Amino acid sequence: MGTRFNSLAQRFNRYRKYRDTLHELDQLSERELDDLGMHRSNVRQVARLAAYDG
Repeated sequence: MGTRFNSLAQRFNRYRKYRDTLHELDQLSERELDDLGMHRSNVRQVARLAAYDG
C-alpha cells in the first residue's frame, strides 16, 4: 500500500510541477520568451521536460 501511495504522490507532484511551470511560462511576454530563446509553441514541451525529464 505504501508503494502505491508513493507512486501516486510522485505522479501528482510531477503533474503539479508541469502545471506550475506551464503557468509561469504562459505569463511571460513574447519578448521575455525570446530572451530565453523560446517560442510560445515550445512552452508545453519545456514544461513537460522540466516536470518529467528533469
